[in-house]
Amino acid sequence: MFRTKAPILSRAEVNNGLETNTSGIIAQANTAVDQESTLDWAKRDKRRLLHVVYRVGDLDRTIKFYTECLGMKLLRKRDIPEERYTNAFLGYGPEDSHFVIELTYNYGVEKYDIGTAFGHFGIAVEDVSKTVDLIKAKGGKVTREPGPVKGGSSVIAFIEDPDGYKFELLERGPTPEPLCQVMLRIGDLDRSINFYEKAFGMELLRKRDNPEYKYTIAMMGYGPEDKSAVLELTYNYGVSEYDKGNGYAQIAIGTDDVYKTAEAIRTNGGTITREPGPLPGINTKITACLDPDGWKSVFVDNIDFAKELE
Repeated sequence: MFRTKAPILSRAEVNNGLETNTSGIIAQANTAVDQESTLDWAKRDKRRLLHVVYRVGDLDRTIKFYTECLGMKLLRKRDIPEERYTNAFLGYGPEDSHFVIELTYNYGVEKYDIGTAFGHFGIAVEDVSKTVDLIKAKGGKVTREPGPVKGGSSVIAFIEDPDGYKFELLERGPTPEPLCQVMLRIGDLDRSINFYEKAFGMELLRKRDNPEYKYTIAMMGYGPEDKSAVLELTYNYGVSEYDKGNGYAQIAIGTDDVYKTAEAIRTNGGTITREPGPLPGINTKITACLDPDGWKSVFVDNIDFAKELE
């Protein structure tokens, strides 16, 4: 066996190597500290789901359906003619304490592509069958009749609104948050759970695998399912990408500090699409980001949001 002689390093080269190695260790340590501190911030921050935003082709038609068939209230409406769009906020209680829907109508646009990535919204009702009968009487479309969920005992039904957005009706007792779920499909469940826990400060409330039907769900949120709105992430076996269409827009989440929140998101692998700061005209501070699957969320300053509602 032949051996080569190891090169003799100068003191400067040795020191330089030590410095480089030490710098790398320090950088890794700093990254770990940053992630730990941002995670601590995300958990301490006063966060809740504020509203979910999506686009519809006829605002009056949708408001009529939601109020008459789903029992929601029209909370407020605002027209922005210079930007050529109108918003309507609907829900089961005031915006300062409830998760609500923000509908967007863009002037002249009558139809949107919902895509395959968006799943459904969830509404908790005390009697699914009675609710379905009412929806049918009003001309609503029922896509799944009332009955137990596959592999379980919970009674559910599915309906569609006039634009084709799906709503799951879940039979539950009285709840402070009837608008209770937003279901989105994702390509890697463990990656998404890790992101929403660390970057958004959410808790994994439960996880259920359904091998018979080849999908797994994870419920993520800031409080228990029976009292809070939650994000339902669905992974379908072997499917890593979906078409998002152009109908569903984003979820808005309240935060005490959009600057710290943006730092936490960036530190934990999220993409910031709007740097934190005040919106022109209304001065409400926000920051916007994308999760690993490209789903958009907007964080809104809690104090600024409360002023908007005054």
